[in-house]
Formats: sequence, structure tokens, C-alpha cells
Amino acid sequence: MKIRKTTEDDFHRIMEIYAYARDFMARTGNPNQWGPTNWPPEALIHQDIREGCSYVCLSDKEEIIGTFFFTQGKDIEPAYREITDGAWPGDDVYGVVHRIAADGSEKGIGRFCINWAYEQCAHLRMDTHPDNVIMQNLLRSLGFVRCGIIHVFEDNDPRYAYEKI
Repeated sequence: MKIRKTTEDDFHRIMEIYAYARDFMARTGNPNQWGPTNWPPEALIHQDIREGCSYVCLSDKEEIIGTFFFTQGKDIEPAYREITDGAWPGDDVYGVVHRIAADGSEKGIGRFCINWAYEQCAHLRMDTHPDNVIMQNLLRSLGFVRCGIIHVFEDNDPRYAYEKI
């Protein structure tokens, strides 16, 4: 597998992957994270591509099998400014991975993408819905620590906040 920046030519394929991910989450006990709002919206994905923050994961056959948002900087995620039931241990430049999704064609796509992001910035923050047990287990297996609860703008559901330094 390898990672590259998303291009507009990839748009329809990554939207197919997001549709698959919404269905997968609903089937595995997490229907509320992306389902009710049909997350992520097309306009946001186009913005991510324009801003150079959208990435795709390619199979060894050069087929797009996963996608995610990644950026890094100081205090870059507004939703992470307020955390309850805990605290962020680090207070320097960090990377953020959002909207990670895979097409289910290969094992380990999410792990590969998150490890790639960690190679770019050895201080990562991520969040996930309380019902997304699969992502929670993946993050713990990669050495992330649950730091508290944050809230995102698209809904009122809390998100478990994770960090790896």
C-alpha cells in the first residue's frame, strides 16, 4: 500500500468509499456517526482536496482502497480546543486524522493510513464516536490514549478524543 494526495479525479471513488463506510458502520453497531447526516458532505471533500489535506490509500495494484483527511499545525482543530472529562497531554504542534474510510477490500487499510500520518507528525490527535468500537480498538492497538471527550460541529453526539505522542 501507499499514500498520495487526493485529486479531483479521485472524487467519485472516494465518495463510493464513504458510502461503503457508512453502511459498514451501521451494520457493526455505529449507525449514528456518519449515517444521519450522510457525512462527509461533498462540498467538504472538495474543500479538503483543494486545500491539499485529502489523501488516498492505494493498493499494490494502484487502486484507491481508502481515504482520509490529514493536516498538522498548532491548535489546528477548533473542536479540540474544549475537552471535558480529561485533558490533552501535549500542547505543541500536532497532526489530525479525520474522515478515515476504507472499502473493505484489504485488511489493515486504516492501520496503514494512521501509521503513515504518524510518520509525518509524531504527535497525532483523533476522535471517534462512542459507538465506533472498531476505531477505538484500532487506536488503542496503535498506542493512542483516550484523553477525554470533545464535541464536533456537525452533531451533538460526544466523541472520544485520542492522542499519541
